[in-house]
Order: sequence, then structure tokens, then C-alpha cells
Amino acid sequence: MRLLLVEDDDALADGICRALRMAGYAVDRAPDGRHADTWLSEREYDLVILDLGLPGLDGSEVLRRLRARRQGLPVVVLSAREMLDERIRLLDLGADDYLVKPVATAELEARVRAHLRRGPSNADNRLHVGGLSLDLSG
Repeated sequence: MRLLLVEDDDALADGICRALRMAGYAVDRAPDGRHADTWLSEREYDLVILDLGLPGLDGSEVLRRLRARRQGLPVVVLSAREMLDERIRLLDLGADDYLVKPVATAELEARVRAHLRRGPSNADNRLHVGGLSLDLSG
């Protein structure tokens, strides 16, 4: 499984990358939002761990662009922003989970495992076959 960690704090990113690699994941680390947005549009990932307060491009904009491209991979937001309104806004924007820093590495790993078990979501809830489109949302 290939994960993208988007985190600008070097010490935190190093610790998370080390733990996830020890758990058997291949982890790329984007240091800012611009790199993350580019890599997400060019490379295949199974899950993204996304900080919000990033240089270059805010994490919420990275998430918005990801969902606008109809990419359904799970996104776990990892942020110091703990206000309820902010958590709700990001979940409504398309995040699959929201963890407030500091977070226990064991909990982050457990949530990664849980989201990977579920697999990608169908971001637009439509099945396309040729010229036929079926809306699966009911």
C-alpha cells in the first residue's frame, strides 16, 4: 500500500513516516500543498494523511482539488485545528477522518488500517459504462 503524508513539520513527518514504514507501508512525504496537489494528480496512492496549515497551498484546498478530480482515495486530516466547525467543514469537503495533533501513532496507524480496509469511495456515486451513467446514490 502506498501512502502520501503531507506534512511541513520535519520532525513530526519523520516520526510518522518511520512508524508507517515499519508497519509495512510505502510512504511518500510532500512538504507542502503544491507538491501534494501535483503528486496526487500524477501518481497513484491508496490513502493520504493531510495537514491543513501548509505552505504554498492550504490542505483544505488540496482536498478540494482532489475531490474535484473525483479521486476517491481515503483522506485522513491530521491538524492542530481543533475547533468543531473546522472539523465539520473538512469532513463535508470530503475528508474521511479528522485527527487533532498531537495524535498517538498507534491510533493513526489503526485509522489508516480501517480506511484501507474500506478501500476507495466512489467520489461521484456514478457508474459509467460507455455512454450510460447510473447514479448509485439512490
